[in-house]
Amino acid sequence: MNLSLIVPVYNEQDNLPLLFEAIDQTMSTLGRTWEVIFVDDGSQDNSLPILTQHAEKDPEHVRVVSFRRNFGQTAAIAAGLDYSQGEIIILLDADMQNDPSDIPMLLEKLDEGYDLVSGWRKERKDNAITRNFPSMLANKLISSVTGVELHDYGCTLKAYRRPVLEGFRLYGEMHRFIPVFANSVGARITEVVVNHHPRRFGHTKYGLERTVKVVLDLFTVKFLVSFSSKPIYLFGGTGLVLMAISALLMLYLFFRRIFFLVGVTGSPLFQTSTMFFILGFQSMLMGLIAELLVRTYHESQRKTTYTVRTKINLDKHD
Repeated sequence: MNLSLIVPVYNEQDNLPLLFEAIDQTMSTLGRTWEVIFVDDGSQDNSLPILTQHAEKDPEHVRVVSFRRNFGQTAAIAAGLDYSQGEIIILLDADMQNDPSDIPMLLEKLDEGYDLVSGWRKERKDNAITRNFPSMLANKLISSVTGVELHDYGCTLKAYRRPVLEGFRLYGEMHRFIPVFANSVGARITEVVVNHHPRRFGHTKYGLERTVKVVLDLFTVKFLVSFSSKPIYLFGGTGLVLMAISALLMLYLFFRRIFFLVGVTGSPLFQTSTMFFILGFQSMLMGLIAELLVRTYHESQRKTTYTVRTKINLDKHD
C-alpha cells in the first residue's frame, strides 16, 4: 500500500457523502495504491451507517474503525495509524473544510525529499474571535517554545512518511504536536498553503477551552522532546538554581549579621533560604529517580536513543 488517508469522524453525517465524492475524484487521478481509513469517534448521528454503506460499496479502498464512545481526535488519529498500511500517511478532517484536492500538492512536496508537509490555512474561514485569534496565538507560542516554525499547527491536513510517525504514542490533544515529535527524530519539514472552506453542515466541536489544553500539553511536549532522555538536566538544573538562590540569601543574612548585628534566624529570609535549599535538594533527587526510570525504559525495551535515516551495505545486520 502506497498511500493511507486517515479521517477522524464525529457526527458528520451530512458532510460524508460530499467527502466520499471529493476523495474518490482526487485519489483516482494519482495512479497510486491507496486506502482511506475512517475512524468513527463514537458518533451519535448516522455517520457510522453511512460509513458502513460506503465501505461495502468500495471494499478495495475504504476501511472503517468504530469506537465504542467518543475518545477524541487524537485517539482517532492514533487508531488510524495503527490500522493503516501505507508508506505515506495523510490526515484529513471530515467536515469538508479541508480540501482533498490539495493532496496531490502535498505529495509533490514529499517527492522533493521532505518527510512531513504541513497544510497552512492562510485564508481561514472560521470565526475570527473564537477560533482564528486563539489559534494564531497558540501557533506562535508552540513555534517559539519548540523551535519548529509552522504557521498552522491546528490544520489537520498534513502528509507524513511513515518512519517519522514511529517511536511515539499520541495522547490527550497531542496530534497537533506531531511535527514537533517528527522534528525530534530529524524529519525534514515544510509547509504549503492549502484551501480552507467554511463549514456547510454541522457545527464545530472545539471552543476556547481547547486553547487551555494546548498550552498544558505544550509543557508535556517540551519535556518529552528536550528532556526525556536526560531528565536530570531539567530537575537538576532547577535544583541548582534553587540552591544557588538559597546560598545567596544565606550569604546576605550573614553579611547583615556581621556588619549590622541583625539576627539571622529571626528574619523571614532565613526560612525562605531554608525552603529553597530543601526544594532544590528534592529536585536533584527527583532528577536522579527520573534518570533511573529512563534507563529502565530504554534498556527493558531495547529502545535506542537515536534514529537512523538510511543504511548502506548493512542489510545483513537487519
